Amino acid sequence: MVLVKPTLAAAQLRGSLTQYLTTTYALADEDTPLALERFLGDLETGIFRGPYLRIRTPFHPADEGRRAALERQPSFTPWRHQAKAWERLSTYKGTAEPTLVTTGIGSGKTESFLIPVLDHCRRQKSLGRRG
Repeated sequence: MVLVKPTLAAAQLRGSLTQYLTTTYALADEDTPLALERFLGDLETGIFRGPYLRIRTPFHPADEGRRAALERQPSFTPWRHQAKAWERLSTYKGTAEPTLVTTGIGSGKTESFLIPVLDHCRRQKSLGRRG
């Protein structure tokens, strides 16, 4: 098994990409390739400012009690952030509140606002109301 240190791998990748980008294009002006190389290689203002460490925390399932914000429950167990959004956005037991949901990709942000909207529409339809 070969172990690779992330910082060394990032430096090697940065070096390879810099070499590729500076040699791929035939830049006639003598100063332009040097400026491009300085831009690509500068750790403060260049294109590569890293390496970056991405820490992704797990999403937590909602407690059963949190699901009571909707009249009709979806068939899946929501994440905690979805259930909190449903509590704020639902009109089932009161007025909806302004809400901003920021979380990772694939975490169900769309369902965070869409489920309360659909719940509201279903309730309004059953009451014979429009809008």
